[in-house]
Amino acid sequence: MYPIVLLSFFGIVTLFLGFSKSKNILLPATLLFLIIALAGNFLEWNKGPLLYFYDMLRVDNVTLAFNGIILLSAFMIFAISGGFQDNPDSEPAEYFGLMLFSLVGALMMVGFQHLIMLFIGVEILSVAMYVLTGSNKRNLRSNEAALKYFLMGAFATGFMLFGITLLYGATGSFKLEQIQGFASNMQVGSESYILYAGLLLLLIGMLFKVSAAPFHFWTPDVYEGAPTIFTTFMSTVVKTAGFAALFRLLSGSFTGVYGFWWIVIAAIAVLTLLVGNIGATSQNSFKRMLAYSGISHAGYLLIALTALSKPSQNAIIFYSLAYSLSTICAFGVLMLVSKEKTIGGQPNEYYDAFNGLAKQNPLLAFVLTVSMLSLAGIPLTAGFWGKFFIFTSAAERGIIWITVIAVLMSTVGIYYYFRVIISSYLKEGDLVKIRVAPFYKVILVLATFLTILFGLAPGIFEGLI
Repeated sequence: MYPIVLLSFFGIVTLFLGFSKSKNILLPATLLFLIIALAGNFLEWNKGPLLYFYDMLRVDNVTLAFNGIILLSAFMIFAISGGFQDNPDSEPAEYFGLMLFSLVGALMMVGFQHLIMLFIGVEILSVAMYVLTGSNKRNLRSNEAALKYFLMGAFATGFMLFGITLLYGATGSFKLEQIQGFASNMQVGSESYILYAGLLLLLIGMLFKVSAAPFHFWTPDVYEGAPTIFTTFMSTVVKTAGFAALFRLLSGSFTGVYGFWWIVIAAIAVLTLLVGNIGATSQNSFKRMLAYSGISHAGYLLIALTALSKPSQNAIIFYSLAYSLSTICAFGVLMLVSKEKTIGGQPNEYYDAFNGLAKQNPLLAFVLTVSMLSLAGIPLTAGFWGKFFIFTSAAERGIIWITVIAVLMSTVGIYYYFRVIISSYLKEGDLVKIRVAPFYKVILVLATFLTILFGLAPGIFEGLI
């Protein structure tokens, strides 16, 4: 609970800091706020489960682990966002404040024990992201992305609210444990059909947030149109919070009707893998490729949800961390390279922007290569073990067929991830030496180091959760 209270307060403080004459204080202050929130997050480690806000919010080790991933990802993203202050038209206090408030919503989604708390968390996170997506007001792509995201998000929220209403009508409660008790002892009848319909509608709303097919149509355009720093935030923090919420929802309320919903999630997982991986192969824009890549990784995480066991819980946590680290590295390098090479005054976000990267910028090429290898699931990276744990959890549940499909789709992923590695090392380009701020470089190296460390020692946190 401490991070929620702290970030709510820090978000307001950040907005007031915007009135100061110098913008240079904003980034260090925001990073300090995140460090305090991250430290406060682990004060309750091994003390749970604890309930707050009239038993609407639950804090246990699983909650704290997901919170830690979200706050660490946010810290790294803020640390590479210093470019806000270079633009005289920007208002970094507003951006940082909105991002801190969105983190409050993300943490609510992770620890909710009441469906109203879930809805509040989703909306706090979503409204902030709608605004940030369209923050580049002079860019038509950004305006278009914000409009699409807002309209489709509003529809998804409608489905979600309708689902919550039906669940309340069937069970008479918004609390997860009471819904769980009803679902476990439910008899076939009108109330069971209402519960099934409510669950499906709620899942539609949540699956939209994590870019699962067929609710993914907004993702490529929004990822491409939004400023890259906010795309990074969206693809890591939002996705981690969404899957943490889905796991808590299904494991905390609907294990009694597992036979009903697991096949639905499995079918969506397969469709998501197909759409994400096949869609990524046809992209020439690196940023759109990462959008389809995010869709495909949602498919892998959905496989863990179909297993819904202790191993799958740990697999989701590990995979979320590995994916977040690699994605931050990929977008971090993209921001540096795309600013150096422009097309018509706009950042060049295509594959050819990386041509010859290794010759003049070997560190950036290495960081990008490790991130691509991890996203592809190549051994000795964290991404390999993330997929291995997910496939193992599904196999232990006896869902072999979905594991086979996922492995085949992983081989497709190697094609489009290796395209950027080939561009960096084997193609000639006119890239010059890119100046990287020292702290920016530290963040990229740290994320790369952790990706390799978790690839070499994947059991480093085993037994803690």
